Amino acid sequence: MDRDLVIHQRLAIPAAELQWRFTRSSGPGGQNVNKLETAVELLFDLQASAVLGEVRRQRLQERLGPKLSGGVLRVVAAEHRSQWRNRQLALERLVQLLREGLKPPPKPRRATKPTRGSQRRRLDAKKQRGQLKQQRQRRHHSDD
Repeated sequence: MDRDLVIHQRLAIPAAELQWRFTRSSGPGGQNVNKLETAVELLFDLQASAVLGEVRRQRLQERLGPKLSGGVLRVVAAEHRSQWRNRQLALERLVQLLREGLKPPPKPRRATKPTRGSQRRRLDAKKQRGQLKQQRQRRHHSDD
């Protein structure tokens, strides 16, 4: 757990920038629930990080805004019975969050108009549907 956390090829977070907290878990564990601290809370301070450039920090703050508390990203894991597995899960979640947050924004959509052919096909389909509905209507005879 004292190794750097690799996000992608050009970004690794030093282990010293990650803070761990351990608490008693309310999840599975039998008697362990009452005596072992298996729940894991992983904290990463975006503001104090030395490896994040200003552009990356800004992008992460914009994308992960609701998940941040005072500029600190908090990941909690308490699903497993062992602290080690919860630590692994918390690290995986942090990596996933940071990868998603660092993705470049999508290209803006360029507005386009429907082609003349597609407009004609649409109108033809509407006319055909209307004719089909016309054929289904009950005809009233004046012979009655």
